[in-house]
Amino acid sequence: LFVIAMTGMARAQSTGVAACDDFLQKYDTCVSSKLPEAQRATYKAQLDQTRKMWIDMAKNPSAKATMEGSCKQTMDAIKASLQSFGCSF
Repeated sequence: LFVIAMTGMARAQSTGVAACDDFLQKYDTCVSSKLPEAQRATYKAQLDQTRKMWIDMAKNPSAKATMEGSCKQTMDAIKASLQSFGCSF
């Protein structure tokens, strides 16, 4: 159980930008609860890749300043593609 909790915490690492973290949390919840098991791995891999990219971007102060807007744009784009699974953001 401890290992599972640690794995979840590592995956949920903060980007330091509230809009990005909010999107990543909603995306993770959607994928975990709404998508068919066969499709979850693909979406989780995309989630992990996006989180890593945003964490890396947040280390650069000039990039971090623009991240809130780009995270909101990403959420709007992905929200539309996930509505067919019954996800709402």
